[in-house]
Amino acid sequence: MRSIGYISPLVIFLFIVMILSGGVMNHATDGCFQRDNSLSLHHSDSIYYVDQNNPNASDSNPGTEDLPWLTIQKAADTLEAGDTVYINEGVYNEQVIPKNSGEPGRYISYIGSPGDKVVSNGRDIVLPDDLIGLFYISDKSYIRVSNVNITNVGHYIDNAGILVYNSHHIIIDDNYIYNTTSSGIGIWESSDIIVEGNKVILACNDGEEECITISATSNFEVRNNDVYNSGPGTLGGEGIDVKEGSYDGRVHGNKVYNINRVGIYIDAWDKHTYNVDVYQNIVYNCRDYGFAVASERGGLLEDVRIYNNIVYGNSVCGIGVTSWGGVVFRHPMQDIEIINNIFYDNGRGDWGGGVSIENGDAEDVIIRNNICSQNLLFQIQVEVDIPSLKVDPNLIDGYRGYDDEIYGDDYVEGDPLFINPIKGDFHLMKGSPAIDNGSSIAAPIDDFDGNYRPHMKGYDIGAFEYPRTRYYGVDTIDREDF
Repeated sequence: MRSIGYISPLVIFLFIVMILSGGVMNHATDGCFQRDNSLSLHHSDSIYYVDQNNPNASDSNPGTEDLPWLTIQKAADTLEAGDTVYINEGVYNEQVIPKNSGEPGRYISYIGSPGDKVVSNGRDIVLPDDLIGLFYISDKSYIRVSNVNITNVGHYIDNAGILVYNSHHIIIDDNYIYNTTSSGIGIWESSDIIVEGNKVILACNDGEEECITISATSNFEVRNNDVYNSGPGTLGGEGIDVKEGSYDGRVHGNKVYNINRVGIYIDAWDKHTYNVDVYQNIVYNCRDYGFAVASERGGLLEDVRIYNNIVYGNSVCGIGVTSWGGVVFRHPMQDIEIINNIFYDNGRGDWGGGVSIENGDAEDVIIRNNICSQNLLFQIQVEVDIPSLKVDPNLIDGYRGYDDEIYGDDYVEGDPLFINPIKGDFHLMKGSPAIDNGSSIAAPIDDFDGNYRPHMKGYDIGAFEYPRTRYYGVDTIDREDF
């Protein structure tokens, strides 16, 4: 029988060379051999650096820490899925437009180096007369922008600080955005968006849109941002606006103040806008309503839940269910819940109050478990007949008898005994009539501080359960007050 167990050393050597040279060789259709790259590794995730203060910085460098790039746009032209660029301290006078997208689990990240002040300054940059940003993400995915200062943006009314268009899986976090003609942050026609921990100041400085705009966008979260000191509000300038066909989103943990228009606005405009939760926000000192819901051009606004918010010191009303947009259009809304909020000291000048129901096209509106205290002309006003309106039970402090003012059903009346409302502390003191007098129906499972509801015999009225076990502010209460 013939033996086949022997393999010559030459064959073994050639096989090893073939493996080391890049893999199995396939025969090409042109008679030549070509390398089979089907088993090659993915692009290795890389870290790059931009540092204009490094004397060796150049966009012809490899982008290492010792030989960094000079511009952020060089990084934007180069980065691939999984890559990160750290931008060191400096003032970068450039527009940035990412060229590539990341992929699931491998974001492309633009990060200001920790501890450094990285400024993208648009003062000398003339952007197009269009809806665009100094940092402009269009038709991209899996991108993160973090810890960058973006300032002095725009010669035209739609020029924004950071603008995201037709993109998905985008994270905009911990940025400082100051003095933009239009939005500080604008998200348009996108999905799977996080806007978190940003400071947006002097946005809409005589331009259009809103300080933070969420338009025609789904699966979004706007959380823990500070939005304040907006522009004059001539053409736009609401603090946070969810609008125009947006759906499946959450707006929470934000602080919005010193805004020349509405603090937080939910407006369907002309498209079905639905399933939006707005909670644990603080809105104060706005020159219009603190909160408002609207359908300015006839789009259905549906399934909006506004709860556990603190709304005080605004110039018109704490919240309005409005008919804004004129008599030419209907303003359809349904399933609007306003539950366990605090509306305090709203209204300045000749008109204003706590809760104002103004839209006769609205249906299934619930006003429940709110503290309405010492607002200007009314605590709760219902100007129109609304099918399935439920106003029960709320705490009324300062009923004025104004036109169309109501108590609602099962109301509680009296001083809510806030700890220190002048300093913005609306926790309840012992003996408050808000304690245990709320309704469990549709009540949130926790309060502003994250304490579970109910904590004692029953659900409390307002944004805080008593006694608290967690506290996010400065504790000014004495132990004997518990």
